[in-house]
Order: sequence, then C-alpha cells, then structure tokens
Amino acid sequence: QVQLVESGGGLVQPGGSLRLSCAASGSIFVIYAMGWYRQAPGKQRELVAAITSGGSTNYADSVKGRFTISRDSAKNTVYLQMNSLKPEDTAVYYCNADLKKRLLSNRGDYWGQGTQVTVSS
Repeated sequence: QVQLVESGGGLVQPGGSLRLSCAASGSIFVIYAMGWYRQAPGKQRELVAAITSGGSTNYADSVKGRFTISRDSAKNTVYLQMNSLKPEDTAVYYCNADLKKRLLSNRGDYWGQGTQVTVSS
C-alpha cells in the first residue's frame, strides 16, 4: 500500500542543476527517515543523502557542498537539490523511506522505482 514516486531526473550538462522529488503515499503511520541512494552501472548502490524526522541530515562525501536534502513533512515528500553536477553523478537515483505503516506494524524500508540522472556535455 506504500508507494514512493520520484520525479525530476533527466539529462543535464556538467555544472548544471537538477531537483529531485519523492512523494510517499498510502498507508503510513510515521516516517522515521527518507533519503536518496544512487547506483551507477557496475557499481553498488550508495547513500547520497538522508534526512530524519528530527531534521538531521547526512551526505556522502562526494556530494557535500553541492547537494542539499530537504523535506515537507505535511506532504510526505523529500527533495534533493543537486548543483554543480559532475559526470560522476550519473546514476539511477532511488528514493528510500524508513517508515511504519500502522501503530502495531513493523518498521521497514520502502523504495521508489528510480529516476535516471545523466550528466554529460
């Protein structure tokens, strides 16, 4: 019943910017954290940025100073502002949510389908 839908991916030139959005919908009792992961061909999926319900954030070293994660709790939506993009940022970006569907449910991870980000001249 939980669905995460990403948007905002696309093709951009080096040095450009993109803003990714991810909206969580369905049966959600509480969201503990949301974040963005990415996976490039031949590489493992890696954490890009995450934000907790308390507002704490963390970033991969490779994106610090360039990417900013934020959230709109009322809309169950998380954003990733990506500036000064590099070809190395090219990957499929996945939205993740750590949440509980009901008061008596177990806490678990949910994933979006992914959105392609390509940085190329």
